[in-house]
Amino acid sequence: MARYWRIYRTFLASSFARELEFRANFFAKIAQNVVWCAFFVMILLVVYGRTDDVAGWNRADGMVLAATCFLMNSVTMALTMSLMEIPQMVRMGTLDFILTKPVDSQFWVSSRKFNFDQIGTILAGIAMLIIGINPANGLPPILDWVGYIILFICSVLIFYSFNLALMTLGIWWVRVDNLWVLGESVMQIARYPIDIYGATLQRVFIYIVPLAFVATIPSRQLVVGFDGPSIGLGVAWTLLAVVLARLFWRRALRSYASASS
Repeated sequence: MARYWRIYRTFLASSFARELEFRANFFAKIAQNVVWCAFFVMILLVVYGRTDDVAGWNRADGMVLAATCFLMNSVTMALTMSLMEIPQMVRMGTLDFILTKPVDSQFWVSSRKFNFDQIGTILAGIAMLIIGINPANGLPPILDWVGYIILFICSVLIFYSFNLALMTLGIWWVRVDNLWVLGESVMQIARYPIDIYGATLQRVFIYIVPLAFVATIPSRQLVVGFDGPSIGLGVAWTLLAVVLARLFWRRALRSYASASS
């Protein structure tokens, strides 16, 4: 673990140095992400200006849900930005270079680049979470925060596993660079509470396709309260997603034909 931590620190330092080469662009991207979050908050305020709640979620609850969604997406994209380059690595032959390194290939393709411009979204998400919690009405108990943090980590790992499996398809579909768009489509669904869907679709999003664990169920830990069974199911889904994504990556490598072949 110490060796991998040293490697990751090197990745982090090189990513930061790359961003500083174009400082104006770096700060512009951070500002752009903050502005995008501000526009989403404005849309949220417009929606709740016409109604008191949406499927049982009031304005403060909706703010917590939006904050969780933004934080999950930005943390995942910040830590695993280089996943998006897998099809390009295959096409250009740089994946061969990675596979010859004495380091786990999944670790390399996942963490080679840190996306620092997501800092703006992370800060905006934290601000939205604070506004949604509204300390004037009393902070949630510690146990609720523990449940929220556990499920938030689960949501990051589930979304990472989905993106890894999605971009791994680039090993076979070499000319497809926009596979990540499907991940954006998942975010479009996950940013809304699953309560807006029918009972059947809600069960699908909880027990078959774990979209509910991307944002809605973690947010419920703060909105409704600590829910042990949901945490247990979230951890189980996370373990399954991580293992399946790992197996899929290794299966793809076994069928990978190097650029020189």
